[in-house]
Amino acid sequence: MSRTLITTPTFGRYSAEPWEMLRRAGVQAERPREDGPLPRDELFARLSEVDALIVGLDPIDREVFEAAPRLKVVAKHGVGYDNIDLDAARDHGVRVVYAPGSNSRAVAELTFGLLLDVARGISENDRAVREGRWPKTFGGELAGRSIGIVGFGRIGRLLAGYAAAFGMTVVAHDPFLGEEAFGDVASADLETTLDSYVVSLHLPAVPGAPPLLDRARLSAMRPGAILLNAARGGLVDEVAAAELLHSGHLAGAGFDAFAVEPLAESPLRTAPNVVLTAHIGACTREANAAMGTAVAEGVLSVLGGTEPRHAAV
Repeated sequence: MSRTLITTPTFGRYSAEPWEMLRRAGVQAERPREDGPLPRDELFARLSEVDALIVGLDPIDREVFEAAPRLKVVAKHGVGYDNIDLDAARDHGVRVVYAPGSNSRAVAELTFGLLLDVARGISENDRAVREGRWPKTFGGELAGRSIGIVGFGRIGRLLAGYAAAFGMTVVAHDPFLGEEAFGDVASADLETTLDSYVVSLHLPAVPGAPPLLDRARLSAMRPGAILLNAARGGLVDEVAAAELLHSGHLAGAGFDAFAVEPLAESPLRTAPNVVLTAHIGACTREANAAMGTAVAEGVLSVLGGTEPRHAAV
């Protein structure tokens, strides 16, 4: 019997179907932790006996592959697989599968929710009312404003549609796409895209690379801009972003992804007009069901000797 170790607590949380798919195929699936990711020492204690891994944001590096002689497939319970060492996977003959598109709408909706919250001070006003105050918090309207979307995949395109429905002007940057992929949305270089009232990031981070939005690029953004990051924490210099929020150069920000998670001591905690969420972009019941089904399908394809539909390696 093949054994699958699940290190993410959210696999199949809102749908029994992913678990049933594995069970019907005769795969023994185990999730040791229900309340959080599997600690690395527990992971290594089990690796020698597993044929498949279903992982979240855990770092799946060369050491993991070296400690798992039976491993045939790593399935990313998500759409971005930058936490998995693909070169090491190739060297060890392990397939890597993932679930593209499964959470696109969930992330795009959360991102636009962050924008509305930041632009109108909704969370800030909520806290004030709970404390017994009654302030009239003034924000800005979105109609007629520009939004620059960096990364124009499924999530970026959905966000562009939401923004257009609110009367915003949309510009996007994605160096990996041809002009035809942008449709009615204006494509531009990175600097032009960053010169927008709202800047939203929707691309993977390169492990070990410096932040895409370093201090220089953040400082070059237009005064009074809003920054949104629901992609990867490594894309933004968080210390510089906090300082620019304190100075007022950035009018506000919404973060759903951080360089270190869970968020530890961070200057973003005390920065003004910033909304912080615990990397919940993919956390809808619908996305959870679709994601679980997709990765279970990928695992079963590899274990069954057939080509998976969505493979990174």
